[in-house]
Amino acid sequence: MERITTPFGFSSTADEVAEGIDLSGKQVVITGGASGIGLETARTLAHIGAEVTLAVRNTDAGEQAAADIIATTGNQHVHVAWLDIADRASIAEFVAGWNRPLDVLINNAGVMAMPEQHTPEGWEMQFATNSLGHFALALGLHNALAATGNARIVMVSSSGHLISPVIFDDLHFAFRPYDPWIAYGQSKTATILFAVGATTRWASDGITTNALMPGAIATNLQRYVGGLRTPPERRKTPQQGAATSVLLATSPLLQGVSGRYFEDCNEALVVTNGNGYASGVAPYALNAENADRLWEASLRLLA
Repeated sequence: MERITTPFGFSSTADEVAEGIDLSGKQVVITGGASGIGLETARTLAHIGAEVTLAVRNTDAGEQAAADIIATTGNQHVHVAWLDIADRASIAEFVAGWNRPLDVLINNAGVMAMPEQHTPEGWEMQFATNSLGHFALALGLHNALAATGNARIVMVSSSGHLISPVIFDDLHFAFRPYDPWIAYGQSKTATILFAVGATTRWASDGITTNALMPGAIATNLQRYVGGLRTPPERRKTPQQGAATSVLLATSPLLQGVSGRYFEDCNEALVVTNGNGYASGVAPYALNAENADRLWEASLRLLA
C-alpha cells in the first residue's frame, strides 16, 4: 500500500486541519473528552458543526468542558454522558442509551504507566482501559456506526506501542513481573491492532478505523510519571496534539482509508528496531494475524 501523506505536519493544529470542513448534522462521541487533547478535539469538531457527546467518567468535569466548548464555539449541541471505560456495566449503559446513528467514534480516553491495578475481572488496568473497554464500546456501537454508511472510528494510540507487542500468553501479568511501561506499550499496540481487525470485519459496513500517535502533550496522562519529560522541541500544544485525531475523523483525504497508523498528520513509517520509542510503527502492530488473535481474545474476555 502506498504511504499516505497530507499537507499537514508536526506543528499543524486541529483547527487548521478542520478548516473548510462542515460536520453539521453529524454525531460524534469522544471518550475522555473533558480535558487535554480530547477537549481540543471536541472543541474543533463542535466548531465545524458536529453534535458532540463527551463520554467521561467525571461528569462534573465534563459539564465544565461542555460549557467551555459551547461558549467558545457557539454550538449548543454539546452533551455529556457518564462512561467509565474500564467498567463493563458502564459501557453497557452508555450503549443502551445511544439510540441514533453515529458518524464518528473517537476512542481517546486512556491511562499511562500506572501502578499495578486490576479490574474485578482480573484484567490488568491499562489493557482494560486502553484496549478492552474501547473494544467493547465500539462493538456495542457497531450498528449505530454502520447505520451511517460511512462512519469513522479513531483510536488514540501512542509511540509507546514500540515498547512492547501484545503478549498473548500473559495479557494481565499473571506470570511476568509487572512493569508499568511494558503494560502501557502492550495496551497501545492493542489499540492499533483493533484498527486492523475492525477494518477486516467492518469495512463492508462502510466503517473505517485508523489509529494515531498524538504527540507529546502535557496533560493529566502523565500524572503517574511526574509530568512530561519530552525535550521542549518535540512537545506539542493540546491543539497540535488534537490535529491528527481531527484529521482521521474528518478529512476527505482519508475517505475510505482504514487499518493504518498516523503521526504528525501523516501515515507513520514502519520501523523494526524500536526507534528509541520516538516515532514510527512496529510491524507487529499492523500484523493481521495478531489483530485476529487479539479480536478473538477480546471476545472471549468479554463473553
